[in-house]
Amino acid sequence: MTQPMTPQHHPVQSEDLGALRVEIDRVDRSLLALLNERAQLALQVGEIKTKEGSPFFRPDRVAQVIEKIKAYNPGPLEASHVTHIWQEIMSACLALEAPQRVAVLGPQGTFCEEAAIEFFGSSSQLLYCANFDEVFHATTAGRAQFGVVGMENTSEGVVARSLDLFLRSSVHVVGEVSLLVKHHLLRLGDSLSDIEVVMAHPQALAQCQTWLNKNCPQAERRAVSSNAEGARLASTNAHWAALASDRAATQFGLHIVAHAVQDEALNRTRFAVICLPQTLGTPPQTGKDCTSLVVSVPNRPGAVHDLLVPLKKNAVSMTRFESRPAKSGQWEYYFYIDLQGHISEPHVHAALEELKGLCAFYQVLGSYPVND
Repeated sequence: MTQPMTPQHHPVQSEDLGALRVEIDRVDRSLLALLNERAQLALQVGEIKTKEGSPFFRPDRVAQVIEKIKAYNPGPLEASHVTHIWQEIMSACLALEAPQRVAVLGPQGTFCEEAAIEFFGSSSQLLYCANFDEVFHATTAGRAQFGVVGMENTSEGVVARSLDLFLRSSVHVVGEVSLLVKHHLLRLGDSLSDIEVVMAHPQALAQCQTWLNKNCPQAERRAVSSNAEGARLASTNAHWAALASDRAATQFGLHIVAHAVQDEALNRTRFAVICLPQTLGTPPQTGKDCTSLVVSVPNRPGAVHDLLVPLKKNAVSMTRFESRPAKSGQWEYYFYIDLQGHISEPHVHAALEELKGLCAFYQVLGSYPVND
């Protein structure tokens, strides 16, 4: 019986490698020339936008350009590679037109920072804030054009403080980022022994409590303003550890003693991108959108049930329903609702118009594309 032929792999000769490197250098120079040509065009676009008073950052335009270029991609680059490359190209060109200031939870190394970079690219100017209150304030006051705040986690639910802050702010949501969150145990040393304190944001401590109970039962769990702040503090004391990201480990020179210690393997956190309406209006419909709102109803029997009737009547799917105390001392509540669809769609608009009539308080937080 004939044996199948084994493919022959011929090693690349040193002279072939040298020739390939020369060719790569030539292509790199061509790429740089083309990128600078694109940047010059972007500067001209910026001049026109300045004269018209139109927004510089248009996430829908970024998405359109990336989808178009992915359709042209012949390979071998994967679609995800093309997405990241072009996002950075557009971020760099936008920085030439008008640098975008984005308020995030600090210090450097937070997942909030990571979400901002994923949405705006690494050429944006990040303003690091001590807490989400400061992110909202910086965005509302104009110190930053945009802000990024945590909204909910798949294992621990909503970030209650962010929801409360929307009631006191005039910002709206124009986008979202969903991150796969992996919490690593970081410290100056490289072992689990002699850890006296584990520091992290309260949400991260809760997301890792089973692992901590088993592996660090003696350690104090200390809540801090962010995971990155915990990593910064852990870098100052050999007996302290933090729950934080790869980025934080690099930033503060810490060992990753244990990888991915979160209790849920597919632990995701959803971040909202916020801004004032005059900075950027409601993004256009994409076909894969979410509309978020907060309402309250009169304290009477069946009032909450009545909220659902317009949604069912107009075939609008509700993807989230959360209650928060109104803090009025009267056992009243605000309800935070996410609906599937865009506010401009007729059935969503009709449902919201009916819903508004039933509410004592009604506020649309935003209508925006959802993150895959």
